[in-house]
Amino acid sequence: MSTTSFTRRQPQAATPLDDLDLDFSRTVDRLLVHRDALGEVFLTDLRRIDDESYAAAAQLPRSHAYYGDHQLRPSFHDPLLLLEACRQANLAGAHRFYGVAEDDKFILTHLRLTLTHLPSLVVGPAPLPLVMRVRVVNRKERDGRVTGLDYAIELWVDDTVVGTSEMGLRFKTPTDYLTLRLNNRGGRALPSSATLPHVTPGTPVPPHLVGRHAAQNVVLVDAATTGATGHAALRTPADHPSMFDHPQDHLPGMVIAEGARQLALFTALDVCGMSAAKVFPTDIDVHFTRFGELEDETVLTAEANERVRIPSEPTDPGVYYTQGGLLELPESGEESLWNGGGAALEQLPVRVEARQRDELLCVVNLTLTRVSLG
Repeated sequence: MSTTSFTRRQPQAATPLDDLDLDFSRTVDRLLVHRDALGEVFLTDLRRIDDESYAAAAQLPRSHAYYGDHQLRPSFHDPLLLLEACRQANLAGAHRFYGVAEDDKFILTHLRLTLTHLPSLVVGPAPLPLVMRVRVVNRKERDGRVTGLDYAIELWVDDTVVGTSEMGLRFKTPTDYLTLRLNNRGGRALPSSATLPHVTPGTPVPPHLVGRHAAQNVVLVDAATTGATGHAALRTPADHPSMFDHPQDHLPGMVIAEGARQLALFTALDVCGMSAAKVFPTDIDVHFTRFGELEDETVLTAEANERVRIPSEPTDPGVYYTQGGLLELPESGEESLWNGGGAALEQLPVRVEARQRDELLCVVNLTLTRVSLG
């Protein structure tokens, strides 16, 4: 990987989203984003741009019992919160602009988030106004109805692109979804997380080993490492108010992504000595291959790859070319998020697999970027 290119970030020009006058004063209807609790709705507005694109607005809270529970200081807005905002924008757009029925069931096929300008994502004295330019890059239709949408998203804070996201959703009528799930389960009746035991067998991981303060937000049990490999079982937090906002008949993809993130942090600490309190995921790439079942044990395995050290220039920090793309650091005169502004940038790629009954559920590739605070 070449790391020789280095330039200062130039001020962004006015964006094509400026004229849309997006509203941040209230959230959208919770049913539009498939949430029960109003406190779990972050989307505030949607505006059509053309047949293949629209803009969405979200307000990210300064504190949140789940998304705000991290040891990293200064505190950044959680990458999974940004993905949740994208998920809500995609769902709402599917219903409002592409005729997907509100009672349709959705299936998450893949998701990716790449963050490129971390200073804009530091938690500040006010909620973060996030603007998303959503583009439909693939539309699937059958018998006159939309059955799938793949999205590419630009994430904006003020006048700066802070990252990009990709996501794929498939839509099933309630009848078709039930048929699919019963076939997956060999005819067994669907379970419900509402009746699932709230205790997963095993020894929970201490919160600080995965960058958390609250034990209720830890989703790993029996974690250990062998060589450069980390492994753990997933604790299914069926009573968690954010991860299980409403009853589910399967293991949500965002819960698996959280487990992968935590095991990547655990492995980075145990194998490489990279503290979970100083590491931030700047790239998360998830591909799902099958449904996760609530009753089955979910085994996570993480492989830490070779660390990448990107030498810094001795002068003004600016734009680094990293394996996840461009990563912009504070310019001269801004408060440095990196030790001395001239320290090397360190990244650790980690691959996580999730399996049930030895069958692959999904693969998660993460890039952990060390935030060294001096």
